[in-house]
Parts: sequence; C-alpha cells; structure tokens
Amino acid sequence: MLSVLTGVPPDALMGYWWAMGVPRPRIQTPALPPLWRESRFGFEAARLLRSPVWRGVGVAPGNGRPVLLIPGFLAGDGSLATMAKWLRGNGYRTRRAGIRANVACSEDACGRLEERLEAFAARTGRPVAIVGQSRGGVLARAVAARRPELVAGIVTLGAPTVSMLRVHPLILLQVGVLGALGTGRVPGLFSVHCLRGECCEDFRAALAGPFPAGVPYVAVYSRTDGIVDWRACLDPGATEHVEVDASHLGMALNRGVYEHVAAALTALVDTDEPLARAA
Repeated sequence: MLSVLTGVPPDALMGYWWAMGVPRPRIQTPALPPLWRESRFGFEAARLLRSPVWRGVGVAPGNGRPVLLIPGFLAGDGSLATMAKWLRGNGYRTRRAGIRANVACSEDACGRLEERLEAFAARTGRPVAIVGQSRGGVLARAVAARRPELVAGIVTLGAPTVSMLRVHPLILLQVGVLGALGTGRVPGLFSVHCLRGECCEDFRAALAGPFPAGVPYVAVYSRTDGIVDWRACLDPGATEHVEVDASHLGMALNRGVYEHVAAALTALVDTDEPLARAA
C-alpha cells in the first residue's frame, strides 16, 4: 500500500528502511473472519448425529434442571431446536427465549429475558442455566450480571462479549441496515442509538462491568469462526475459555460444542453452590 501511495517500488522501500536503521513498519489490518468456512455447518450436523454425545454418553442426567436457550443475531428460537431436543432427551427442562429474530433493542431484549428467567426459576424452584449463541450469548452475559441470583451458570457460543462489532464486514452491513431501519422507527428493531444512546446504558454497563464471581461462565470460541473475530469471545470475566473447531453457525450443531456444553452442565450438577442461591 505504501508503495502505491509513494510511487516507490517495494524493494526500494525495504532498502530505504534498512539504510535508515528504522524497523520496517508493520500495518495491522482488521481481522477478517473466514466466511467461506460457514459452508461446513451441514457436515457438523451430520457428525453430531453420529456422535456418542448425541446419544447422551458422558452427559449427566438433568433431573429436570432448567436451561434457557437464547439464539443469535437474526436467528430465532428454532435455530437452537436441535440442542433443545438433545437437552430434553437427557432430562433437562428447556425454555425458549421467545425470540423470532434476534434484532431488537438490547435493553428491551434483556428486559423480556429477565421476565422469562424470573418465571422459569420460580416455576422450577431452581436457578437457571443459560446457553446463548452469538448475540444470544452477549444478552446472556448481561442478564446474568444483572440477575445473578437467578442464574446457575452460562455458556456462550461464539459470543463477541468483548466487542460486539468485531464481526465480518458483511454482518456489519446487515447491522447498519437494520440500525437505520430501527432509527427510522420500524418497530422491533434496534437503532443506532442503542450503540451509544441512553436507551441501552444499563445493558452496556452490565456487559462491560465485572461478572458475578459466584456464577460459572464458560465462553466457547473457534479460531475458524467465519463470522465473529474469535478474540472478541475471550471475555476476561469468564471462568473458562474453551476452544472448539467449529463454524459460527455450526456451533448449534457441533459435536465438540455439545461435549463442552455437557461438561459445563455436569459441573453445575456436581456442585450445590449454584442451587443454593435459589433458596
């Protein structure tokens, strides 16, 4: 790029930096997730259905313990239907987030999720485990920070909790279009004010603030995520960072992800501390 701007050949520029005794400048380009790798999610689903974890091997019996599932950006509850079926088959009691398309104002979405969380915890008499994919994981992190007494633990799947906008440019374009429509008062959509305005101040504070020490938090990420920059998933507030080989969309259908979700839920079953908070 510098050669183009100056008209000096690249080899001559390299010689110039060496002669001046100045280290060759390094220009850091923005991370560009490998979007093409998202095409493999069908193969991930096929591998899952042939795996031992799908049959319940290594999965602790849920015994009716509640799990709330929150879908990702643009997705609805149906995107986590396979995981819900698997959890119910292993004795967990699942609840949908009540989201048709995850495009609402973050504060409004958190408010509705809190109401759902309260009702679910009251009905089961237990704190609720939350599994959230992508933006769903971001919302899970914020809700758990605001209402830790209702949460047994959270598992986030490819969730950019560190920086929500560190995603592929094509996704940023979709965010911009939806934000413009929401700003134009199209109902049910977030607006540009959600990023910096007063409407989402509480949400941003919960997301950026410290995470409750007594709530287990497993952040699952993939270096081959084709949509989210995996570094944005490494929340310093997480109890554990777990790397998997998965596409972003495929995290809801990936064998390795299910194994780690099972391990996280097993850890909640093995400890009495999260259950004691419901008393």
